[in-house]
Amino acid sequence: MKPFTDKIYHFFRKSFSAGLLFLLCPITLFATDKSTILIISSYNPDTQFTTANINAFSEEYVKLGGTSVISIENMNCQSLPESKEWKGRMGKILAKYKETPLKLIVLYGQEAWSSYLSQDEIPIKNIPVLCGMASRNAVLLPDENQNLNEWFPESVDVFDDMNHKSIKSGYAYEYDIPTNINLIRHLYPLTRNIAFISDNTYGGVSLQALVKKEMKAFADLNLIILDGRFNTIYEIIKDISELPPNTVILFGTWKVDASNAFFMKNAIYTMADVNPKVPVFSISSLGVGNWAIGGYSPLYQEQGTGMAQQAIDLEHNKEVEVKFIPNYYLFDANKVKEMGISLSSLPKNATLINKEEPFWKKYPMETTAIGITLFILIIGFMTTSYFYLRTKRIKEHLEKSEKELIIAKEHAEESSRLKTAFLANMSHEIRTPLNAIVGFSAVLAEENENPEQQEYLNIIQKNSDLLLRLINDILDVSRLESGRVQFNFSTYDIVQICHDQVATLNQVKKTDAEYIFDTQDEKFELVTDSQRLQQIIINLLNNAGKFTSSGSITLSYKKEPENNRVVFSVTDTGCGIPKEKQAKVFDRFEKLNEFAQGTGLGLSICKLTINKMGGDIWIDSSYNQGARFCFSHPLNLIPKENGLFK
Repeated sequence: MKPFTDKIYHFFRKSFSAGLLFLLCPITLFATDKSTILIISSYNPDTQFTTANINAFSEEYVKLGGTSVISIENMNCQSLPESKEWKGRMGKILAKYKETPLKLIVLYGQEAWSSYLSQDEIPIKNIPVLCGMASRNAVLLPDENQNLNEWFPESVDVFDDMNHKSIKSGYAYEYDIPTNINLIRHLYPLTRNIAFISDNTYGGVSLQALVKKEMKAFADLNLIILDGRFNTIYEIIKDISELPPNTVILFGTWKVDASNAFFMKNAIYTMADVNPKVPVFSISSLGVGNWAIGGYSPLYQEQGTGMAQQAIDLEHNKEVEVKFIPNYYLFDANKVKEMGISLSSLPKNATLINKEEPFWKKYPMETTAIGITLFILIIGFMTTSYFYLRTKRIKEHLEKSEKELIIAKEHAEESSRLKTAFLANMSHEIRTPLNAIVGFSAVLAEENENPEQQEYLNIIQKNSDLLLRLINDILDVSRLESGRVQFNFSTYDIVQICHDQVATLNQVKKTDAEYIFDTQDEKFELVTDSQRLQQIIINLLNNAGKFTSSGSITLSYKKEPENNRVVFSVTDTGCGIPKEKQAKVFDRFEKLNEFAQGTGLGLSICKLTINKMGGDIWIDSSYNQGARFCFSHPLNLIPKENGLFK
C-alpha cells in the first residue's frame, strides 16, 4: 500500500480538475433562442465520467436541433466533511438563475442530486428536472449545525418516498441489496455475518444507509459495518483480518478513508491480501477483477446522449419518465475458480471476466490462420513429394538421355571434323590441278587467234575461275571453322583500304551503279588484318553490285568509342532483301536469286571472319531504299584465351 503517493496523486488530480472546471464554469454554450438549460454537476473523484456525460449531452442536444443556451455550473463537491455546505451551494446556484428563463435543469452526480433533494424550498418553480449519474436510493444532506460524527441518515427512495414532482426524467441506478444477499446465501449457505465496507464519501454513506435498511429483512444475518467515515485504511485492514468465521464481505465503495486520503486500486489489493480466504461480493462492481468474486450491480454506461433526447422530448411536450439503469450479474472467472465455486452454480445470465477461453475461441483468427497454414503445408508436402518423385524419375531419364546425347554429340563432332578435313583436303587437292587448267587456258586464250576457239577458251577460263573461287571459299570456310586461319594484325590506314576497294570495283564494274566511299577522314588507323578486312569489304561490295543495276553503292564507317568499335556499312539502292529472308542470308549456300552468279558462301565467310575478329555483322532492317549491310570491328583488339578477339 502507498498512501503517501495516493495522496499526492489525489492532490494533483483534484487541483488540476477543479482548477480547469472553475476556470471554465459557469460555461455558457450560446444557441439561437433566449431560454436556458442549466446543468449542475457535483464534481467529485468521478469528474472524468461527469465531463464525458456533459459533453455527450451538449453535442447530442445541438445535433437533435436544440436551440436553448446551455449553462454549466459546478458545485465542486470534493469530500464528505464539507457536505454541510453542499445544500447552501445548490441554493445559491438556483437563486442565481431565478430570473433566468430556464427551460430545464440537469443534475449530474450523487452530490448535486442529493443537494437538490435536500432543499427546503426550491427558488425556481415549475422547471422540469433531469437526473444523471444518480441513485434512486439517496440520503438527505445534514444541516449546517449537524455533527457529522452523529449523522447516520436513513436511505430514502426518491421516487417512492419523496414523490418529487419536478423530477421528470433522467437515468438512475438501483442498487439491489436483497439479490446480492440471496446470491451470497446460494453460494455460501453457512454464511452468518455480512461485513459491509463503505468509504468516507457521499456514495459510501448512501450505500451504507441502503444496506442497513435492506438488511432488516435478513434477521438471521449479523451485519458488521466497516465504515471508512470513522476508520483509516489501516484500521479497516485490521478489522478484515479479525473477521469471525462464516463471514462474507459485501463491498460497496472505497476511495477516501477517515483521514481524507485518496486511495487508488492498491488499497483494494492490500485488503485482498489480508484475509484472502474470506469471500467478497460487490454491489457496485468495484473490486470485481482484483478482489471480489462478483455480484449483482448496475450496468454503468454513458447517459448524456439519452438525456439529450429526453430534453428534446420535454421541449416538445412529450411524455418522458426516469429510466432505471439495469443490473446484471458480473463475476471474475479466476476468483470463482480460486474459491472453488462451480460455474454451473452461477446465474445463467451471468457475465464472466478473466475467463480462460479455449485457444481457438480466444484467438479465432489466429486459429483459422494456423489451420489454413497446416492445410496448405500438408497439401504442399504432398505436392512436393509428388513432384520430387516425378522429378527424380525425369532426372534419371534425363541423365540417361544426356549420356546418350554426349555420345551422339561426340560422334557428330567427329563426323563434322572428318567432313571439314575431307572438304579441306579435297579442295586443296582439286585446286592444284585446277590452277594448272586455269593458267594454261589463259595462255592458250592469249596465243590463239582463231575466233571460234578463242570463244571456247574464254568459256573454259570463266568457268575455271568460278570453280577456283568455289574451292577457295570452301577452303576458307573449313579453315575458319577448324580454327586454322591465322590472323596477321597490324596498324593500317582504313581510309586508304576503302578507297582502293571502291576504286578497283569502279574500274571492273559491269553495271551502271556507282561505287562511293563516304568519309570525312583523311586518315584513320586501325589495328586489323588487312587481308581479311578487305575480303569482307569486297564481298559485301560485290554482293551489292549483283543486285544494283543502277544508282549507287556506298561504303562508309562510323566510330563508336563508347562501345569500343567502328561500324562499317555497305548501302545500295538495289532491289533490297525481303524481311522474312533477311535472317537466312548469312547461312551457307543461301542464295536469294538462284540465277545470280556466286557460290552462296560469301556472306557466310564474312560472318565467320568478322566473328573471329571480335565483331559482328547484320542487316539494317530500318533501311528500305535497297539493302544495307553493317559489320562492327573492335577499335582496340583484346586477345582471348581461345585465340579470338573482343
